[in-house]
Amino acid sequence: MPSTTVYNMAGEAVEELELSEQVFGVAPNVAVLHQVVTAQLVNRRQGNASTKTRSEVSGGGRKPYKQKGTGRARQGSTRSPQFRHGGAVFGPKPHPYHHDVPKKMRRLAIKSALSDKVANEQLIVIKDLALESPRTKEMLAILGNLPVDGKRVLMMLPKRDENIVLSTRNIPSAKVQHVSSINVVELLKHDFVIMPKETVRWIEMVFGEGLSAEEASQKIASELDEEATAPEEAEAAIGTTDEDAAEPDEEATAPEEAEAAIGTTDEDDTGDQEQVSETADDEEE
Repeated sequence: MPSTTVYNMAGEAVEELELSEQVFGVAPNVAVLHQVVTAQLVNRRQGNASTKTRSEVSGGGRKPYKQKGTGRARQGSTRSPQFRHGGAVFGPKPHPYHHDVPKKMRRLAIKSALSDKVANEQLIVIKDLALESPRTKEMLAILGNLPVDGKRVLMMLPKRDENIVLSTRNIPSAKVQHVSSINVVELLKHDFVIMPKETVRWIEMVFGEGLSAEEASQKIASELDEEATAPEEAEAAIGTTDEDAAEPDEEATAPEEAEAAIGTTDEDDTGDQEQVSETADDEEE
């Protein structure tokens, strides 16, 4: 089973992460990679280049000079291709450039590219990739700590992080994109791929378990929300425990209250007896 080292932002190896065999352990298929890359580059073309033929160029409606007697070659229009401002011959016309590739081939190409990155130790998994504020200097420090050797880096995030995006956009050798935009051209164009552990989980769910991109994104988002709220819930639980410990125990204080009540009753009885004795003395007198 393939595996890779997990680093922290300081560049220290934290743990070893086992990867899915059917996603990161595939034998690269060069023919499929070539076909998918070609199709992706072809589909980027807009196909809107257009030129005008001699029939579409404005002007040239009359014969420039008479047919015979000038000693020149006969001409019927000044918009012929040999004239300046004339029409173009066999020029481009708008047409679609589209090359369709089956879904299984596209996914096989992505698996091949990822497996090649893992085999060549060009896949870097980072434990926690987060910044408190957009700082290009901090991002450069993080990239300097990781074993990327100053080469082109592609960072794929499971959830858009504005601080990461803004910190990276001024670095020419680095690019940030959401994991749902994963494609073969970007994987092959960059030397190293950096991703958090959640991104690895997203890729394994989509390309290994067969979930859709939307379902995987929702699942990862819910997991991230749970991790974010866990410390707050723990602090709230600790605060509740402290309040319970600070409150006196009713069972423990009950005997003390009973003794105090008995003492008060005895004092009241003694006072009544003294009043009775005083009244009797007054009557005798």
